[in-house]
Amino acid sequence: MTSPAGSGSAGKGQHRYTQGHEPATLASHGRRTAQSSCAYLLPVLEPGMRVLDVGCGPGTITLDLAEVVAPGEVVGIEPVAGPLAAARDEAARRGDTTTRFEQADVLALPHDDDSFDVVHAHQVLQHVTDPVTALTEMARVCRPGGWVAARDADYAAMAWFPEVPELDEWRSIYRDVARGNGAEPDAGRRLRGWARAAGLADVRLSTSVWTYADDRSCRWWGESQAERYVGRVFAEQAAEHGVDAEQLARIGDGWWRWSTAPDAWFAVVHGELLARLPLG
Repeated sequence: MTSPAGSGSAGKGQHRYTQGHEPATLASHGRRTAQSSCAYLLPVLEPGMRVLDVGCGPGTITLDLAEVVAPGEVVGIEPVAGPLAAARDEAARRGDTTTRFEQADVLALPHDDDSFDVVHAHQVLQHVTDPVTALTEMARVCRPGGWVAARDADYAAMAWFPEVPELDEWRSIYRDVARGNGAEPDAGRRLRGWARAAGLADVRLSTSVWTYADDRSCRWWGESQAERYVGRVFAEQAAEHGVDAEQLARIGDGWWRWSTAPDAWFAVVHGELLARLPLG
């Protein structure tokens, strides 16, 4: 993924990760599984494959993939150390001693050409400053006949009920902040164009949705979002766009209010890209 907001340069891309790697964000990412986050990829995986997981975060998806392709080798990367520590802790908890977690930038991968059978990125392209270069690099390190896979949310396509005004305000601010960082929050709809620009030809495109529509999941989703967007990292970036702490606190209250509504419903729409590289 990208370096945390406010950290300055992080290799070639000099990205800022809009959401930061604060505890609320890592805790949310830590609930992700291969089944919930890359089901479109699972049918092409086989035991013995070598997989690179770009933007591995706290490692839950990475380690799930490792179970699927065992005894193959899986490597997870992040450009900053914080999430890698959480990923290594998760590996230790699971008793996985073979999956590796390394610091690397997707815009300049430190791997040889044709190194992996699968190169995967979940919620990464929306945060990088140059998603076409990211896909080009992912394809470079993927072997002929291998797979490049990416799944990204599309903020403009998100939908919810009840119509809490603070959530509209949240989305507008988030999109402004992300684009101020050189990122693209409406990434899902752009995957086809980015793949074409990166020279990927044999492309399969799909969509999937995370749906929160029961008391427990809505309460978790609303609380998680409230904690993220009143946190220090996002607040510092939002301040650069004229958003003050009082406004963010009001948005946080809106998330809490939405999360306890008896008919709360939220849909996160994702675009999915699965590209097979030519054999030669």
